[in-house]
Amino acid sequence: MSAPPSLRTRTAGHPRPVLEAHGIRKRFPGVLALDDVALKLHPGEVHALMGENGAGKSTLIKVLTGVHPADGGSIVVDGRQRHFDDPLQAQHAGISTVYQEVNLCPNLSVAENILIGREPRRFGLVHWSALRRRAAELLAELDLDVDVTSLLSTHSPAVRQLVAIVRAVDVSAKVLVLDEPTSSLDREEVAQLFALVRRLRDRGVAILFVTHFLDQVFDICDRVTILRNGRLEGEYPIGDLTHVSLVQRMVGGELATLDKLSDRAHADAAERATGKPLLQARQLTRTGHVEPYDLDIHPGEVIGLAGLLGSGRTEAARLLFGADSPDAGELIMDGEPVSLRTPRNAVARRIAFCSENRKSEGLIGELTVRENIVLALQAARGWTRPLSRAKQDELTHHWIDALDIRPAAPEAQVRHLSGGNQQKVLLARWLLTEPRLLILDEPTRGIDIGAKAEIQKLVARLAADGTSVLFISAELEEVLRLSHRIAVLRDHRMVAILTNDDSVTPERILATIATGADS
Repeated sequence: MSAPPSLRTRTAGHPRPVLEAHGIRKRFPGVLALDDVALKLHPGEVHALMGENGAGKSTLIKVLTGVHPADGGSIVVDGRQRHFDDPLQAQHAGISTVYQEVNLCPNLSVAENILIGREPRRFGLVHWSALRRRAAELLAELDLDVDVTSLLSTHSPAVRQLVAIVRAVDVSAKVLVLDEPTSSLDREEVAQLFALVRRLRDRGVAILFVTHFLDQVFDICDRVTILRNGRLEGEYPIGDLTHVSLVQRMVGGELATLDKLSDRAHADAAERATGKPLLQARQLTRTGHVEPYDLDIHPGEVIGLAGLLGSGRTEAARLLFGADSPDAGELIMDGEPVSLRTPRNAVARRIAFCSENRKSEGLIGELTVRENIVLALQAARGWTRPLSRAKQDELTHHWIDALDIRPAAPEAQVRHLSGGNQQKVLLARWLLTEPRLLILDEPTRGIDIGAKAEIQKLVARLAADGTSVLFISAELEEVLRLSHRIAVLRDHRMVAILTNDDSVTPERILATIATGADS
């Protein structure tokens, strides 16, 4: 396949890249994160940065934007060699970044967020009418219709992403780095974001697009740079690659795929479903968050929760873990009513919950991998029965090996790990407690395809060994691949529970979501 004409047209008039990085090296204690990495960005192109978790993508972004100083190599912007000691220097050179966790102030207005730190002033005070007028002009220039006086907290994640991008490009950005910008967006919101990206591209901005969604790379990007194990694998026009060849270059070999559950697995699940449920929810509800629902979860059964963002998937799961308290309904475990008013109650009954917000509700970034892994087990034992250091080391090494956590450095701070490896640390923490029910909320979001396949295989193994799993994912194909039954939610209401046989397809689930009933 040949490169898209749009790429040939845009790069033909700009022979000199706006940004070049050569021979970039970066070492952390015990880890060589980047080794002789190169990158070129041309004006007016969208350039993907791809690689498995731990490949070095985040580290490269942080070197390019002044968060981390490089230990070797050079960065050239507009033909001039630069060295950035902090993000402000990179911003002054024309490099702006919008991270996955958007750094905005939800209690301020849209206008204030766009111009924060650069507010127009008169007589030493903020000139509010000028501020609102300037913000409106910036939005209009990019064909965005947002009320600049409205509080940012009233808007969707997609609009917040757009506001963050407008703020970033208002500082004369020549390079815009988008780090996983679509991880929390639905399809319509992704389309809205991509429309803005294309407008910025057509204005000559070079856009570095970091994502794990392969379809989006082929939809929006012109070229791709692939990293593997901290080294440059190669740079390619996107038109020269297929989905399979891109993945093979990322993982360094043939991709092992996980088939949909076999007929035998479905038969085993059907047999288990005739026995006594492990956990039963009866008319469980939380006003304004999830309407009354019934759900039975049997030992060794994977129940998928499917629905659009905001449908109530997470809210339904949190009630089963005691993270939120129900307003009505009851829970029955092993045939007996139980009260799970707090997560401590749930952990005591060997229920584990991996939150979708692994950074704010799961991991403690300043603690080591070892300390994060043993945290739940130590809490369950009580602080009067501390685990010996030898036992901590034994358990940590076992799960680092079992889950292939990279780097295999128990004393590394977990915040230095990639997203996929952080997710594995969180899984190790809960698997250490030998849960009877494991609730996984978006466990593969924002991680690479190799780590995703590993986690999916782990779920299948756990179910085969008798662990019950409640699996939440926005990716319908993933839910279909893993689940024995699928509970479909729409507008905070559980509208159907489907047995995952050959008749269940993504189209059928989408139709159920759209109509509120299984056809």
